[in-house]
Amino acid sequence: MYIERSIKNTIKSVNSTFSVLCLTGPRQIGKTTLLENLADKKRTIISLDNTKARNLAQTDPELFLQRYTPPVLIDEVQYAPELFPYIKLLVDKRQHTGDFWLTGSQMFSLMKNVSETMAGRVALIPLQGFSNSELQGFNWGEFTFDRKKLLTRMKKAKPLNIRQIFDKIFKGSMPRPNTVRNLNLEVFFESYINTYLARDLYNQNNIADELSFLNFLKIVAARTATNVNYDVLAREAEISTPTAKRWLSILVASGLVIIIPSYTKNVIKRVIKSPRMYMTDTGLCSYLMGWGTAKVLENSSMSGAFFETWVVNEIYKSYLNVGKRPPLYFYRDSNQDEIDLIIEEGNLIHPIEIKKSANPKNPCRHFKTLPQPLGTGAVICMTDDIIPVDKSNNLIPAWLI
Repeated sequence: MYIERSIKNTIKSVNSTFSVLCLTGPRQIGKTTLLENLADKKRTIISLDNTKARNLAQTDPELFLQRYTPPVLIDEVQYAPELFPYIKLLVDKRQHTGDFWLTGSQMFSLMKNVSETMAGRVALIPLQGFSNSELQGFNWGEFTFDRKKLLTRMKKAKPLNIRQIFDKIFKGSMPRPNTVRNLNLEVFFESYINTYLARDLYNQNNIADELSFLNFLKIVAARTATNVNYDVLAREAEISTPTAKRWLSILVASGLVIIIPSYTKNVIKRVIKSPRMYMTDTGLCSYLMGWGTAKVLENSSMSGAFFETWVVNEIYKSYLNVGKRPPLYFYRDSNQDEIDLIIEEGNLIHPIEIKKSANPKNPCRHFKTLPQPLGTGAVICMTDDIIPVDKSNNLIPAWLI
């Protein structure tokens, strides 16, 4: 079963203006399936998971590109960085848009080679797992505070209760758990860890201690929706602080973790202050934490953190899917007052609180601590309707994002 991806319009637009399009993201989130669905009959498709093709690309890249001529889709291109200089030569010679479609699931090595050889010639498009709107069959675009647009969504979308939301959270956003009936999630995620981590993280990043890295990943999963503290991560994982920094950067580059910076008017301080981290797939996160069922997860002490992780990822993906950098931040001041998420649009900042409750009490109390000017705010929760909190803020059902 093929599920339409919202990012397809972004891909079509980029393809008409760039010679090289590179779709990045973790394994098993549908990169190849998406591009195969968009490709016409003239485009050759070759995967470097194929050992013969990979060996040819690595040992004789020029011959490889004579064999697989543009327009071509080269899957898992990070396995043959030797191709990039020759792709550059062909691109400069042909001056033709849409010649090369590339996919890559290891951003560390991929970004390094792309930036060194094809700067200005390639469009990098990040892809994450299915969004809630995609699974419902809609393309809602980026997150909106607009009441009219939200009311239009309500007429089309299927309302979800807390149990159904946590079923989604427990299952995650990868295609197979969402398209294969009766899939054994434990077997799937165990296989994912054993194959994906071994092939793309350990080998590509020279990680010698695989057990320590897996333990570090579990610690990061346990700290989803919390501020990054490298010293604490290092202490809990029994590794050095520099190693913790490097390993977390690998998880971010691989698309398994996203980082939300702290908001301040001082742009330099945004870089200095501790960011907040979220696992990108709540299903994988749940498996790493050992939650056996959606019901157990919903009743656990981490249910709020998982709910927040799911909401933040939905908003994050909504911007990626329309080709925009997500303008997302979180807020914490010297009084320890926090706001879960801030969206910056022009000179306005829009505060968002995320609550698992259906009727949160005084949810906007910290909004007044933000610097002006403030735009419309939102409380994303389990309400069943769009309800005004005051003249500037609304309760928004989580299933509408």
